Amino acid sequence: MSNDNPFSEALFRTLKVHPSYPVRWFRSLEAVIAWVRQFVAWYNNEHRHSGIKYVTPSQRHHGLADAICEVRRRTYEKAYRLHPARWSRHQRCWKQPDIVWINHPRPAEHRVA
Repeated sequence: MSNDNPFSEALFRTLKVHPSYPVRWFRSLEAVIAWVRQFVAWYNNEHRHSGIKYVTPSQRHHGLADAICEVRRRTYEKAYRLHPARWSRHQRCWKQPDIVWINHPRPAEHRVA
């Protein structure tokens, strides 16, 4: 049984709600290819993903995410020290996850045979 459907559905949703998604059909295959190339470039190089602490996949891939998140952590700490009353909850954790999954595998006892 394939487990790629949740990832596909999430990607299609992101694609369809993107402001540049066309409201009319594409006029040609070339137009589709050009739009998808632009979307993929945006998705990898500009779109900040919550699962990787709001960095881009490109930043994570090229090893820049830890430094970016460290700056954010220090910024949050400073803001908290200066204005603790503004914080109603704990500070956000900016530590990058050790492993990033598209679809995290289910524990063995929850797998459908």
